[in-house]
Amino acid sequence: MNPADSFQGPVDHRLTIRTPEGIAFSLPLAGPFSRFVAWLVDISCLALGSKLASIVTNLLGLISLDLSRAISLILFFAISIGYAIACEWYWQGQTLGKRVMGLRVMDIHGLRLRFSQVVIRNLLRTVDSLPLCYLLGGVVLLASRQGQRLGDLAGNTVVAATGRLAEPRLDRVLDETHYNSLRAHPHLAARLRQRIGPAEAELGLRALLRREDLEPEARVALFKSLASHYKRRVPFPEEDVSTISDEQYVRNVVDVLFRK
Repeated sequence: MNPADSFQGPVDHRLTIRTPEGIAFSLPLAGPFSRFVAWLVDISCLALGSKLASIVTNLLGLISLDLSRAISLILFFAISIGYAIACEWYWQGQTLGKRVMGLRVMDIHGLRLRFSQVVIRNLLRTVDSLPLCYLLGGVVLLASRQGQRLGDLAGNTVVAATGRLAEPRLDRVLDETHYNSLRAHPHLAARLRQRIGPAEAELGLRALLRREDLEPEARVALFKSLASHYKRRVPFPEEDVSTISDEQYVRNVVDVLFRK
């Protein structure tokens, strides 16, 4: 059995990803209900933005009706499309609604989300929303094995339920006084943050959080596989990593990825 499987939850509506090193990890996919609630929150934000925009355009109409109409079209596009693109890129796959519901847009292979993917999935919102209230997108989502609407299929993305596994739990696995040799190479550390996707980062964190629950052999095998995977993604100078254990290497990687 793959050692990573020992701390995965029940496989039900999950995306399973396998790395070239044989590491398998899975993510729970967002269901239609949670995505719908997140959409309602985002719609409320858009309605507020549109209300403020209408106030601005009405004031401009007192100066020039043509100018008011031009600005109105620009603001409509910026709000309806730009909101989601800006939020999902800045917050790494989340809008305000997704943050509230603990959801995140991710690359289907667990890699870091690219800007082109964010743009593609949001440009196709217009098609997904046909004929109204995302009816077409909802039908495609329910028919898709991985819960993807048309925008997700075109952008190779999925929406995962990530929960809130983040900084509040770092003190359980990271020691601030411990020397991290990876931080001696800031350019490589930056590359690590760029190349390691959220799914890969979460796998390392979960392994550290649950390492005491693993059998010794499974624990050694798991961290060996994880360390090999991270080293393949971004090689660090051998003299800085050869003297530390695989588990410590994974801890150093998680420290770089999660601690600001």
